[in-house]
Amino acid sequence: MAEKVCRHCMRVLDGQTCVVCGTSDLAEEWSGLVIILDPERSEIAKKLGVDIPDKFALKVR
Repeated sequence: MAEKVCRHCMRVLDGQTCVVCGTSDLAEEWSGLVIILDPERSEIAKKLGVDIPDKFALKVR
């Protein structure tokens, strides 16, 4: 099973619903992967508006 991405928060998921925002609006077509380990110190996390450590997609179709 391919990983899916939440269309709202861009989080890469394994399940059928996003545990962060609770939506089931997921996409199978996405590109670019960013792994945020420490969102408080990460400049990339600040630019993306991410405040939790996780995997995120850069582009969702």
